[in-house]
Amino acid sequence: MPPESLLVVGVGDIHGRFRRVETWLDALAEARGRSVDLVLAVGDVEAFRHADDHRRKAAKRAMPAEFAEYADGVREMKRPLYFIAGNNEDFEALHDAPEGFQLAPNVHYLGRAGLKELHGLRVGYLSGIHAPRFYEQPLKRPRSLDTAKQAGYFRAPEVEKVSTLRDVDLLLVHEWPRGLPQRVQEREVPPPGRTLPSYWIGNPITRRLVETLHPKWVLCGHSHRVFAVSLGGGSARPLTRVACLDQAARPEESVFWMEFQGREVVCAGWGISGQVSWRAGQQWGLGVLPTPSESAPLGTGY
Repeated sequence: MPPESLLVVGVGDIHGRFRRVETWLDALAEARGRSVDLVLAVGDVEAFRHADDHRRKAAKRAMPAEFAEYADGVREMKRPLYFIAGNNEDFEALHDAPEGFQLAPNVHYLGRAGLKELHGLRVGYLSGIHAPRFYEQPLKRPRSLDTAKQAGYFRAPEVEKVSTLRDVDLLLVHEWPRGLPQRVQEREVPPPGRTLPSYWIGNPITRRLVETLHPKWVLCGHSHRVFAVSLGGGSARPLTRVACLDQAARPEESVFWMEFQGREVVCAGWGISGQVSWRAGQQWGLGVLPTPSESAPLGTGY
């Protein structure tokens, strides 16, 4: 008897838009005719417990302080959501739990770096972005705006911790691995309406991690742009499929779902229509991307 399938949804930078994401997940579950089992967010979630903290510290202060409703029990996420930290978070609340904790019912911080087994899947993760100046420096308690900003940078011991992982089904990182556009240029022509991102997007540390771990899938955000590329392949370097997600402004480019049988993805799609854009055995690359939106801005992350 085949194993029961699992519907896993990746979500781009939420930036406090929790109610919007919940509505999207409801629509996707209805379209697929099944429940969403697991939601994975790739950073810049901005889960500020208090509305005043959101108004003072959030990257998008004009957005409603929605997470306060979940923290206070006024609302509750219907499905388990696990997130890594980006470079814009409530780092004061996250600092004392580097291995992760539950912020509210069904809302979990994975931690700064490591591996968790979720619904039978091995999920590796690295929070934050690369800042060479702080890479070797110890992490300070975020008592000020400056130290809170520094908390959004990953450190060498955290990268080393992740580099020892093996047999990873999904790797969550906030910032792209460096060199993804160059990888595409070697093999693919962008479809009509698509342009390649700038060559400088991403960082070399994350790229080396991917090439060391060879995870089956990588999900990332930060640059507020949708992208898809394969890395590796062949006997020497197992294939890794990378999906880069836009911020949670439009579901077509910020929601990416995967249906698993056991630990293998059998089909996947973008947005909330439930339409399959990739099946196991097909090529993973620019051809699987959703039709570009005419109004979609080109983001660079912040």
